[in-house]
Amino acid sequence: APMSGAAAAWLRLLLLVLLAGASSCLGGLSIYLSSWAVRVPAGAREAERLARKHGLLCLGQIIEGEHYYHFKHRGMVQESLNRHWGWHVHLKREPKIHWFEQQTLKRRTKRTIAVVPTDPWFHKQWYMNNDVRPDLNILTAWSKGYTGLGVVLSVLDDGLERDHPDLSANYDPLASYDFNSNDPDPQPRYNVWDENRHGTRCAGEVAAAANNRLCGVGVAYNAKIGGVRMLDGPITDIVEAQSLSFHPQHIHIYSASWGPEDDGKTVDGPGILALEAFYKGIANGRGGLGSLFVWASGNGGIHSDNCNCDGYTNSIYTLSVGSATESGRVPWYSEACASTLTTTYSSGLKSEKQIVTTDLRHRCTDRHTGTSASAPLAAGMIALALEANPALTWRDMQHLVVRASKPAHLQAEDWALNGVGRKVSHHFGYGLLDAGELVDLAKKWTATRPQRKCSVKVVYAVIPILCSKLTVSKKVSVCIGRTRQIRSLEHVQVRISLSYSRRGDLAISLTSPMGTKSTLVAIRPYDTSNQGYKDWSFMSTHFWDEDPRGTWTLFLENKGDAYNTGFLTSFVLQLYGTEEDMTARQIAASVVSECVRRDSEGACEECSSPFYVFQHLCLSYCPPRYYNRSRRSPHLDGSPHPIQVCATCHPSCYTCRGDTANNCTACPPFCTFHELSHSCSLPAYPSLFPSKPAEARHRQHVVFLVLVILGGSGLLCGAPAGSCPGQRGDLGLQHCDICPAASRLPCPEGRARESRRVKISHPGTCPSSRRRRVFDAGLAVPGGVGEC
Repeated sequence: APMSGAAAAWLRLLLLVLLAGASSCLGGLSIYLSSWAVRVPAGAREAERLARKHGLLCLGQIIEGEHYYHFKHRGMVQESLNRHWGWHVHLKREPKIHWFEQQTLKRRTKRTIAVVPTDPWFHKQWYMNNDVRPDLNILTAWSKGYTGLGVVLSVLDDGLERDHPDLSANYDPLASYDFNSNDPDPQPRYNVWDENRHGTRCAGEVAAAANNRLCGVGVAYNAKIGGVRMLDGPITDIVEAQSLSFHPQHIHIYSASWGPEDDGKTVDGPGILALEAFYKGIANGRGGLGSLFVWASGNGGIHSDNCNCDGYTNSIYTLSVGSATESGRVPWYSEACASTLTTTYSSGLKSEKQIVTTDLRHRCTDRHTGTSASAPLAAGMIALALEANPALTWRDMQHLVVRASKPAHLQAEDWALNGVGRKVSHHFGYGLLDAGELVDLAKKWTATRPQRKCSVKVVYAVIPILCSKLTVSKKVSVCIGRTRQIRSLEHVQVRISLSYSRRGDLAISLTSPMGTKSTLVAIRPYDTSNQGYKDWSFMSTHFWDEDPRGTWTLFLENKGDAYNTGFLTSFVLQLYGTEEDMTARQIAASVVSECVRRDSEGACEECSSPFYVFQHLCLSYCPPRYYNRSRRSPHLDGSPHPIQVCATCHPSCYTCRGDTANNCTACPPFCTFHELSHSCSLPAYPSLFPSKPAEARHRQHVVFLVLVILGGSGLLCGAPAGSCPGQRGDLGLQHCDICPAASRLPCPEGRARESRRVKISHPGTCPSSRRRRVFDAGLAVPGGVGEC
């Protein structure tokens, strides 16, 4: 019999109470929703037909321009500990559905600290009015005429009070949406606790209006501001992807002050759809220059959390922002990690000053706190730089932020010089962001050359973590060649899989060939998990502009119980950077005042030679996605007159010398450049759709581990194999105990054999159960020259 409405409500309430009160018992159990992400390449009409066929609602496209659709059932129980297997079977049988995933609840917390709001005073904006020295130097940027004009930002949060008198003048409805209720109004949900004030507070820091005698003033007070309401309801991969990919050709900067729980034990990051939204954003957003994602680094310091265990703030596509108190100290809530790029001010102890901004119910506050307050300040400063030079790519902006961040008076014990002489800290990144310096550099900056990526497979065999320490060294000489050479590093990732009896006791660091040591994760006392890390990517910005050639060293150390044990099963070093020697770059003015003709509204129509017109500015170069060409325009006397402009490349090109597909000179991310045709292949995004579930990939390591323990070292074989109980691995190889002689794999073409040798070292002597081996081209060869 159908359940009554009251009974259903009580059942739902009971489930929520049980989930809230017994989270430690549930551990990693998933909570399933009556909602599916479905990939239907045949298009929207076919998606709607399939949804109707199975009694589901099609709520439209998830990522603009991509064939992902949101299916939902109104009549089913909203939360469940079990999959809805009936619909799982039905959808799996549909040949026109290429992929689907039932959505699960994700735990995301706003990075804020609970405070009681009070009335503000404008003179209390100490971080921008020279009350502290140094401040964020925003007055200098304003004095140069940069206030965020023409820049659009959106705050991804719990809503935006669009009718707030200090925000309404700058409110942009095209940068706003409510994905919790599926309507265009981001107005927050009100209650007696004002718990949904977070987004409105963050927005005020960026774009509160100036000279209106209300509250304070936003850093970019002439920018347009929108809000995406996405945190006040069930948070799924669909909701996150929709928010991250909302209007990417209109919105320039996305500011996010949230993430997985900062509890010191969570390791979590974006799902499949959110990852693709990030990829699409940096590849196609802002006309191909790349969306800018500004992220708060996290408030888990009180739990000894590490923001490298947060897959949002440690993404190479996000610009991670930490906090400093007014006195330049590390705040009690701050997380230290290698992915933090820069720092702005925020709150400290209760007696210290906090951040002034807008608040719910048309009020103001001087009690905004945490890294939640730091990220919007950085987003506003980035808006000033983007006004100074709209041609900046997403990577250009990160280069500028590194150079415009200064150690100043920031106090931390871990300040160190990296290989190119820059001071860097796990607490503060490269230091306090300087808005005046940022806009000056933006005006002078010319486009960074295309991003290069080089992946080095260092370990793909099972290595025990013995005697509390493990060192893995690898000489990198393979990142050479016309399409892969990296001269100056940007981001460095360590993608790792390992098991460990108590994950939080294991500290991991990486040392570069230039001697820079970066802690990828420190001990986390609250992390008692025995799950280890499964294909997790740690990221460091500490090697920025260093030369990657030479020996890299990964160091794992047990900081806990001596009886802790584990196995390292995979280690891939991923290097990102550019072929240009960035330390030798001479910075000269690229945005100039060389306009010789303007239209009736004052916008530039023609620049003096040799400058080019780009978005009504005069540039000394054309940015990526554009090329320089002459366009004929009527002169004052009516005769044709050549004007130098930046024209749009073909969409498949990153840089070009013409507007057709065979005029490319470099390709966008994930594409392949074909030298003979001067063209780029279609985007080859990183594998988002594994051929087998994660559990199966994990079992590969288990199978291989059993072979190593019971039968010596398992071998990686190509087909045909003699005895292959394992499944195929990353390169189409199989984990085997017997390999035919013909299937022993040579080194990949073009790579020297010695470059693939890995040195494995443990302190002390080899245990009796281990012999000396060399690991070469994936083969564990007993009796070879090497270490344990």
